[in-house]
Amino acid sequence: MELRVLRYFVESAKEENMTRAAERLHVTQPTLSRQLKELERELGQKLFTRSNYSIHLTPEGKILYKRALDILDMADKTLAEFDAMQDFNGGDIHIGCAESEGISHIAKAYRRLLTRYPNTHIHLYSGNAQRVTERLDKGLLDFAVVVQNIDISRYSSILLPSKDVWGLIMRKDSPLVVLHEIPMEKLIGLPLIVSRQGATAEMPEWFKRNYERLTIVATYDLIYNASVLVKENIGYALGFDKLIDTSADSIFCFRPLTPRIESPMYLIWNHTQVFPKAASLLLEELQSMQPQTP
Repeated sequence: MELRVLRYFVESAKEENMTRAAERLHVTQPTLSRQLKELERELGQKLFTRSNYSIHLTPEGKILYKRALDILDMADKTLAEFDAMQDFNGGDIHIGCAESEGISHIAKAYRRLLTRYPNTHIHLYSGNAQRVTERLDKGLLDFAVVVQNIDISRYSSILLPSKDVWGLIMRKDSPLVVLHEIPMEKLIGLPLIVSRQGATAEMPEWFKRNYERLTIVATYDLIYNASVLVKENIGYALGFDKLIDTSADSIFCFRPLTPRIESPMYLIWNHTQVFPKAASLLLEELQSMQPQTP
């Protein structure tokens, strides 16, 4: 199975049209069609259903499409790493991260690295802990940043000098605004908007114990989308502080929970990870910024 043919397959799947795919790949349509049929013969599975004007992935084709994206991503990352070895002036760094204000520590280290190696590029992949660790385990990421209290014993890690505070994002005309902190029991009966992974082990213990008593009206992946629902008076978004504008001009405000719940922030990587130079230098910057133990 050649990388070139996998690129043909992925482009054809995206376009769902053989003619357009051939044009984008700068090959003739008969050449493209022949390569895809040879791929099907090699795998022993039909990958597309074909009609006069379009093509669509079969269930087997959808499996290959997901695998092909990972394979091509890894191949491109590897080529970029070796290109950077020729005359090092930077390189690519791939980081998976949750939404957290603590990402500012990564940004500060990256800015310091840029002053020495201006051709360095950072690529952020956003997702919850499960998604980013899956990509980390596959070698598609150099690092992952996780903010929940999850088991990180399988990884090397450093604790970053940041903790995320749990609370409610609400409109300033909410009756709860008069409270400086929101007691946990007040959450029961409120229309809550929670992250999609809200029912998993990533949530603080109180929520896991009381999840069945909560009224979940919506779930989200990105806190901005949750804030749109809050704006429309659909409910209260449960999340971290400092991710949504709560300044004087904003319609939103944030109230922390009490007892206070904080989630630590870790940078993790595989124990056996062999870093490209750019990633290794970023880690050195982050380690140099760590608070010194007396």
